Amino acid sequence: MVHTAEYLPATGTDIGSVLQGGYNHELTREWQSERHLSKSMFIFPLFISDNDDDDTAIESLPNIRRFGLNKLVPYVESLVAKGLRSVILFGVPLAPGVKDPVGTAADDPNGPVIRAIKALKQAFPDLYIVCDVCLCEYTSHGHCGELYEDGTLNREKSALRIAQVAVNYAKAGANCVAPSDMIDGRIRDIKRGLIDAELAHKCMVMSYAAKFSGSLYGPFRDAACSAPSQGDRRCYQLPPGATGLARRALRRDMAEGTDAIIVKPSTFFLDIISEAARICEDYPICAYHVSGEYAMLHAAAEKGVVDLKAIAFESHQGLLRAGARLIISYFTPEFLEWLPN
Repeated sequence: MVHTAEYLPATGTDIGSVLQGGYNHELTREWQSERHLSKSMFIFPLFISDNDDDDTAIESLPNIRRFGLNKLVPYVESLVAKGLRSVILFGVPLAPGVKDPVGTAADDPNGPVIRAIKALKQAFPDLYIVCDVCLCEYTSHGHCGELYEDGTLNREKSALRIAQVAVNYAKAGANCVAPSDMIDGRIRDIKRGLIDAELAHKCMVMSYAAKFSGSLYGPFRDAACSAPSQGDRRCYQLPPGATGLARRALRRDMAEGTDAIIVKPSTFFLDIISEAARICEDYPICAYHVSGEYAMLHAAAEKGVVDLKAIAFESHQGLLRAGARLIISYFTPEFLEWLPN
């Protein structure tokens, strides 16, 4: 006869304290994740120049290149074959003298973005095309809107100009416009412009509602050639410590008609993603894993501090835990290889 005491739990151990049986197997560890990374949630940034044969490596962004139109479609084709569902376009005008104070080149029908929309739509009808809407790549001063004589932003003219660009992208076939300028009132003007153009029913507005100023955008500015020629963007991008301002900006953009929300950057602002998921609970939340975050992970991997694949998964899973449902990421090509679906 076996003594009953052999079947009793160890003294001092609460039943609820024993958790490891629930994640001691690879499959059960996967079951413990409330959300899973999938290919469909990734949006890949593409830099497109006005040099049709451009194919330039971005030194500060490992594995990322800037393409001209002749090189773009073959590159995207290789990613679509692996499951790419969405891209976000950034135009990079390189021709001398093309930039001016009002960013005329942003929605030039012969410019890189509008031509790329049409080429990608023709080649990949099911590819979801997001267009970043900003003027910084196209203005001679490198700021995100039109300026007063003293160098400060003219809010009214800037918002109207950005709305004009957004509508022209939608007319060219963009599925989504994503204003990244952070200028007050531009969501309202964009939405009104889309309604007036009878396009609001088929073009999503995905607002960079909580975009913070900071030190993580350097590699992007190398790729997009968009560094300001004077001053900085701290007066219209959010201060890094400003949680309250972020909440107000989220509520503002919802009230003005946005269809989805972007938080940028991501890793250092997980609390803001969580706030967005709470405040904007009925909206898709997108985290932008920005160029500086991407470059840092590559640098750490090159130093042997981390394994690149492992740290990429950890960082992006953190965005899901915080509440994101979509991710703009330079790691998209790698995740298309790593993820089963």
